Amino acid sequence: MQISVNELEAQLNIRHTPEVQQKIKKSRIGIAGVGGLGSNVAVALARIGIGKLVVADFDLVEPSNLNRQYYFIDQIGMPKVLALQETVKRINPGVDFRAVHEKITPANLKKYFPGLDILVEAFDDADQKAMLISHFLREFPQIPLVAASGMAGFASANMIVTRKVANNLYLCGDGVTDARPGQGLMAPRVGIAAHHQANAVLRLLLGEDPE
Repeated sequence: MQISVNELEAQLNIRHTPEVQQKIKKSRIGIAGVGGLGSNVAVALARIGIGKLVVADFDLVEPSNLNRQYYFIDQIGMPKVLALQETVKRINPGVDFRAVHEKITPANLKKYFPGLDILVEAFDDADQKAMLISHFLREFPQIPLVAASGMAGFASANMIVTRKVANNLYLCGDGVTDARPGQGLMAPRVGIAAHHQANAVLRLLLGEDPE
């Protein structure tokens, strides 16, 4: 069964009020890092009819990613941003998807993420997280940043929450459970944290407090 972009948007409008859908459709969201967090955030936002995604990551899809990241066996070896673009287009071809296959640094942050409504921080590496948060908040203090920390292992899902930790900075996760031997990153809690991020984005777009 084939469905046109217009038919898909009509179906989305059935599920949302037109006013809500228009706010979602005209939004421009950045995602820095498309591993377990970012790939799931992108898919969730595509499913609600987000207007534009600017997605950046320098990595390739590997077999070890498949336990928690939104990729498939036949995408192994592809740049993650291109594999994700392929998947998002299958879900919702109406999303304007910009794939940036490059490592985000302080030098190129302003190049790839201008004019956003919201940025999602979705890096695995703690140093990369710290770099992005500090530089983005300094360069774009008026733009909300939705970050994540603490979603490893198999502790209670109810520990994962969304908190406002600074002006225009929201943190999703439990803030405690980092990945380490015996406490790896797995689909359930990573997915919950990612969907907290996606829901925080949605609430911000609609003028609601993400907490």
